[in-house]
Amino acid sequence: MKYAIMESVVTPGGHEIDYDRILVEEITSLGHEVEFYVPEGHEFKWNYGVPVHFLSGEGVSYAGARGIKKAWLSAKREWNRQRWYKQMFGYALEKRFDALIFPSATYRYLRAVRRSSLLQSPLPIIFIIHGMTPEESVRLFSQAEQVKDRRNIRVAVQTFAKDLLPTDLPNIHYFNPPNYIPRDIPLEVSRTSPEVLKLGFFGQYRKEKNLDSFLDIYVSCDFKRPVRLLVQGATQTPQDGDDFERIIKKYQAYSDRIEFWHRPLIGKEWQQGIAGVDVLVVPYANPRYRYHTSAMLSNAIGFRKAIIIADSINPEVLRDYKIGAAFPGGEMDRFKMILEQFVNTYDQKLDGYRQELEKASIHFAPRRLVENIVALAQE
Repeated sequence: MKYAIMESVVTPGGHEIDYDRILVEEITSLGHEVEFYVPEGHEFKWNYGVPVHFLSGEGVSYAGARGIKKAWLSAKREWNRQRWYKQMFGYALEKRFDALIFPSATYRYLRAVRRSSLLQSPLPIIFIIHGMTPEESVRLFSQAEQVKDRRNIRVAVQTFAKDLLPTDLPNIHYFNPPNYIPRDIPLEVSRTSPEVLKLGFFGQYRKEKNLDSFLDIYVSCDFKRPVRLLVQGATQTPQDGDDFERIIKKYQAYSDRIEFWHRPLIGKEWQQGIAGVDVLVVPYANPRYRYHTSAMLSNAIGFRKAIIIADSINPEVLRDYKIGAAFPGGEMDRFKMILEQFVNTYDQKLDGYRQELEKASIHFAPRRLVENIVALAQE
């Protein structure tokens, strides 16, 4: 089969880039073909090595927009989305591909397809939803309900929290989220305890992650073994960039224990960064990660790294796989106690973490996700 991927994210982060790589590389490894369809002017941050076709109508970003400007951009985005859908319907009629995938969809995609000729598609269209809260599920299911008789409109929801969401629509399908594996460097699994335990804080930096509190706790911990922390932050706004620089200056006296990287990491450099630490630390909590997938948790599993994470973030994973330690989200005193305990007992528990990470990596393998998507397309 030939799979078309309609990618319209204007400013993709590492998560979107890696996810598209999963789709491209795992689908092709199963013997199928893949090609992209993107808005005019779209620039990929990664060369996926497959054909790319451009659609009339540029992508629209909300970055920095507010008020009337944001409303105008929203209307423009919906207008262009209808243009893309119309073109994709024409290509579907021409049978340029056998199935169409929207890799990072929301309920708005379904709402838009209801108003477009693409609703009449003669081939399967798969909208992939990256998790949803109960509130978000109301909007999604409302749209899905209205297209449930369109057998070629299919919705794939990735979530660890399937049991907490409604499942009574025939066009809604649930899949486990995939882990993210090193695709450009060898996978190295720690067999022995390191002389210096390296902790890693990675990802998009935002003020609400409360990095100051984490660093205050880290420098005050009573560790019984050598520890070093890598803090990587990619910033998208000048305000966040200035704040991250403030933090770097604030903790410069701890340069022997903390290393800062103020830059985005993509592809091989991202993989080398994750591979270069022993443990991932996610010291912040957000209610939506009860239902949405934590990309850092997925990286921890794929790279076989133990993790310290808030207990509200995808709790099903640490419930079923003992791959690290969880702390009550927002309770920083408890976090300090658990961080100290984790570090000071790491040597004794390393074998257990390694075995559990191996089990989790098999269960959440990216190949399984793509096999589910292919099976859904072939129904």
